[in-house]
Amino acid sequence: MSLKGKVAIITGGGTGIGFGIARVLAEKGVSLVLAQRRKEPLEEAATRLSTFTSVLPLQVDIASISEAETMVEKTITAYGRLDLLVNNASITGPPALRSILDSDSDHVDQVVDVNLKGTFYCSRAAARQMVRDRRGGNIIHISSVGAYAAQQYASLYCATKAAQVALARSMALELAQHGIRVNCVAPGDVPVHTVDAAATPPIKFQRNTPWVRLGAPQDIGHAVAYLASDEAAFVTGTTLIVDGGWLTY
Repeated sequence: MSLKGKVAIITGGGTGIGFGIARVLAEKGVSLVLAQRRKEPLEEAATRLSTFTSVLPLQVDIASISEAETMVEKTITAYGRLDLLVNNASITGPPALRSILDSDSDHVDQVVDVNLKGTFYCSRAAARQMVRDRRGGNIIHISSVGAYAAQQYASLYCATKAAQVALARSMALELAQHGIRVNCVAPGDVPVHTVDAAATPPIKFQRNTPWVRLGAPQDIGHAVAYLASDEAAFVTGTTLIVDGGWLTY
């Protein structure tokens, strides 16, 4: 599986699952653009990954149309091409949790703006560039098993993750004529947040898998690498569930 020489944008690539994806791609010789709102983790991740590959760190708010477009423009200026966009940035974990009875408009806007609108804006900017370049490309949304299984206090989060799956299917249909494949990865339980038990309501979420372990960010990275590779050349409009069998329960 060779990805050497490819260029990838990873939103939210400085932390958590995004960093795990970036690490796997970096080790395979992919040049990276890490897009993150917070400067400190972004710069730290870029420093760590620069031992493997070329890394361009960019502070980006993906919910901004102009910033999403500028992110792609800066990628082309730096590398001259764009082969892969990984829409990983998301409001997830404790910040995404809110009872539907207590969700105010600010919370709704924040989750939808990042998880759905941000995914759409970044995808549109990347797809337009890929069409102009006539090389084809790959767009991968990082969804969640929450798109398929109900999670208490996560109604809005689950809805946006299901929307990413639907978005990928329609994008795949539309962009196939341009040689652009669009897929999703739906991670299971991959702990990346420090949870304040006193501040977080008890959640009905079974944290067991047939593999008797939780997922790791690199597990998602390897799934992304496969979908971005030529070995997956006939795979588009699909969602690869990477949950250790959690949905089998």
